[in-house]
Amino acid sequence: MNFLAHLYLSKNNKNILIGNFIADAVKGKKHENYPKEIQSGILLHRAIDYFTDTHPIARKSKRRLHERYDHYDGVIIDILYDHYLAKNWRHYSEIPLDIYANSVYTFFQANIGIFPAKIQKLLPYMIEYNWLVSYASLEGIEKVLIGMNKRTKGVSKMDMAIGDLVQHYEEFESDFTVFFKDLIQFTEEKTIILLSK
Repeated sequence: MNFLAHLYLSKNNKNILIGNFIADAVKGKKHENYPKEIQSGILLHRAIDYFTDTHPIARKSKRRLHERYDHYDGVIIDILYDHYLAKNWRHYSEIPLDIYANSVYTFFQANIGIFPAKIQKLLPYMIEYNWLVSYASLEGIEKVLIGMNKRTKGVSKMDMAIGDLVQHYEEFESDFTVFFKDLIQFTEEKTIILLSK
């Protein structure tokens, strides 16, 4: 899953939220350098990624993309699934997405000192371009995909995936809706386990 889903699945625990957000920049056992609940957030992020990668519905989504994008299919699905979460946000949260996003940005700015350098550099761009809210529109997702393609120096061809999204829009949305219900349940159970250790 991409940024919005990881943040949403952290629920109201601010330390889990931090861990979940910085996890991709914390490799190996370096999570042990952080306070206990932030460690739990990092481990939760890894568990969410594994659950997503191995879930039959997410795999079905990836199969629509695999021939063209090869191993980038999973990265693309993470981004597309965030689109459906943002677009259907009112079904998952009583807090409007723009208000939720602004509260997250404010919280992260106040705690940026404990973020890894890579995340400290990323945060200003995330806020300036309002990534979390932009995911709700096709234009926003297209910009993300173009940016990701540039990061791979054009090898991934991810900029073309907006066409696949439009072509299979209903199928991807159906996949997401079923998958995300399972992911929410998994995350709730996994969070309890991690915080009890």
